[in-house]
Amino acid sequence: MDPGKPSTETQPTLAPLSRALDQSEQVHDKVEQAAVDLSSVNAVLKDEIAQGVPLVKVETALDKSEEIEVHIQEAAADLVSVNDALADEIDERRHLEDQLSRSDAALTQSRVEERSSRHSALHDAVTGLPNYTLFQDRLSNALAQADRHAWRLAVMFIDLDDFKVVNDTLGHDAGDRVLQVVAQRLQELVRAGDTVSRRSGDEFLVLMLEAKDRPTATAFAARIADCVAEPHEVDGVKISVRPSIGIALYPEDGSSAQALLKQADDAMYTAKRARPDDPPRP
Repeated sequence: MDPGKPSTETQPTLAPLSRALDQSEQVHDKVEQAAVDLSSVNAVLKDEIAQGVPLVKVETALDKSEEIEVHIQEAAADLVSVNDALADEIDERRHLEDQLSRSDAALTQSRVEERSSRHSALHDAVTGLPNYTLFQDRLSNALAQADRHAWRLAVMFIDLDDFKVVNDTLGHDAGDRVLQVVAQRLQELVRAGDTVSRRSGDEFLVLMLEAKDRPTATAFAARIADCVAEPHEVDGVKISVRPSIGIALYPEDGSSAQALLKQADDAMYTAKRARPDDPPRP
């Protein structure tokens, strides 16, 4: 399309307005010309009266003057009509622009609400982490990539051993803040492309892409345990929660998402049973 030419979308709106403006200018020119003609006739009539010309000629000049006045009145009426039409076109265009503006605002709001709704459906409300549904989707995609490229990946199941004590002694608001701290620490530890998810309650999941081998995954799990167990304060109370972590490696421990999650869950409970019964520390 020629950049200098208005698009076909704007032409239907602009064309009536353009025509009305052209017509207004034409009528205005017609009024001005008639006024010039009337002035000229009146000037001639004045000279003829001063020179004593015959009455018949004077009457003819008066008739012509009256005829021009009629033209002026008609042109003035046309100008009023054209200006009214022009005002109507302007009002209509403003109305259309207002409707378009409101439609754009409604569409923008709808998109914002859609994105917010989609985010809420796939993320945990307390921590903001991907929820279990989104984690399963990412795990399925990661398995497809790992199978295609012969990569290893690790799934870690994390449970906070002392979390129930926090909820029972300090309340659920404090418990939520502990979950948020744990979520932040996990996100800071993982690499770009890895996924941290809150499964439910005090359970978290980590998807580690391109895990080199089991010792590497185990060393990373140890870092997670140390970081999560680091004490922090909530409402002036120092809290430390210990995580139990189970690891499942693809392809050694399973080739499907379901198999890997079950293996990581079983490994987590094995780790929890092997831990000594230390007193809880909230």
